[in-house]
Amino acid sequence: MAQVLEFKLPDLGEGLTEAEIVRWLVAVGDVVAIDQPVVEVETAKAMVEVPCPYGGVVTARYGEEGTELPVGAPLLTVAVGGTEATSAPVSTGASASGGDAESAVSSEYSGNVLVGYGTAGPAARRRRVRPANPAVAQAPAAAPAPAPAPAPVAVKAPEPVAPAAAAPEGPVPVISPLVRKLARDRGLDLREVRGSGPEGLILRADVELALAALDRPAAAAQVAPAPAVATTGAVSVGSAAAGERIPLRGLRGAVADKLSRSRTEIPDATCWVDADATELMAARTAMNAAGGPKISLLALLARICAHALARFPELNSTVDTAAREIVRLPAVHIGFAAQTPRGLVVPVVRDAGTRTAESLTAEFARLTESARQGTLTPADLTGGTFTLNNYGVFGVDGSTPIINHPEAAMLGVGRIIPKPWVHQGELAVRQVVQLSLTFDHRVCDGGAAGGFLRYVADCVEQPAVLLRTA
Repeated sequence: MAQVLEFKLPDLGEGLTEAEIVRWLVAVGDVVAIDQPVVEVETAKAMVEVPCPYGGVVTARYGEEGTELPVGAPLLTVAVGGTEATSAPVSTGASASGGDAESAVSSEYSGNVLVGYGTAGPAARRRRVRPANPAVAQAPAAAPAPAPAPAPVAVKAPEPVAPAAAAPEGPVPVISPLVRKLARDRGLDLREVRGSGPEGLILRADVELALAALDRPAAAAQVAPAPAVATTGAVSVGSAAAGERIPLRGLRGAVADKLSRSRTEIPDATCWVDADATELMAARTAMNAAGGPKISLLALLARICAHALARFPELNSTVDTAAREIVRLPAVHIGFAAQTPRGLVVPVVRDAGTRTAESLTAEFARLTESARQGTLTPADLTGGTFTLNNYGVFGVDGSTPIINHPEAAMLGVGRIIPKPWVHQGELAVRQVVQLSLTFDHRVCDGGAAGGFLRYVADCVEQPAVLLRTA
């Protein structure tokens, strides 16, 4: 007899709590093998193919393409141990027909798991739809519409789960370490927070809602959104409905959250300088003419930044707000802003301070191509200590970059164009670039920031300066 198992969206790591279904790789009625990818999802970090640990027949799918699901929400159900699944490979080779259900199930799933997800036994077949607004998460979720199932298998519709009426006892249902840190930094007891995720999972939105209630006690009771009231200068609901609404979710939502947090938490300041890049461009031309792999301008700028950070380590740091400490980081991992069809991403070149120009060029090329293809992994997008932003590719000269939280500084590079410049006492046409540094004023004062930027400009104007520190 077939046993129907529910496969839930596993923890994808890096503190991610939700993912958007991009493309289903299987349909209801398909026979799937153990560890076969069944769905492609997009997180705030990367595109991921999720493998199913069960072998059998797909009996239901939960969520259409474009639907956003929290970690722990059902993805699909699989009938294992029946005759329909005999074509699927099994990990132990044991027959699924006959015998007890436990042995049948154990032969139809693998031990290969994603972060925080185990396949030690069948999951509880309960489902709750993630509410569109965390403020109304206290209403019981409705049962999903039943999906068409293959004829031999009868599937019972998942039952709705009502939220707990009181604070949970025992372990607090929190997966994301970022959510725990946010609550800890603000002194919030997570046992007093009602989770709106599956099985009472506490999401970041729940913590932010609880913090907002603490900050505004008078408005804490107004959990449900009030009807919109037309006021002078405000957009009415009727007119707003006519405009295009783009959900802030996935990568776009992650970028919005990170930029907002940077502006909220970091007291940033910006300084800038024009530099004559003629000698740097000539040096790059000479290096490429000498044969061997071509050297990119971004790689040369990254080398300059790595040397500058060695001289001014306070800019290669982060601030631990909970401990009220500045943490100076031992290694230099340089991120670079890359515009992709999915939006802005910041891949990270690790150990940039120890790499040659050739190695940096190769790594920048690899990460750029992965960004364009949408195949960057979460590890490629985390761990940066300093960001290099070449916005000159957009044809602009200057900008005031927003620091990539939790880093302490970002160097912006404008376009390099011919301009009149006084060179060796005479007016000449030179290749000029504007460099701007945005820095966290908590980690250093203007003297260190100005010294860093001036050193970078000196290296751009006279690349031989690097020979004294190489």
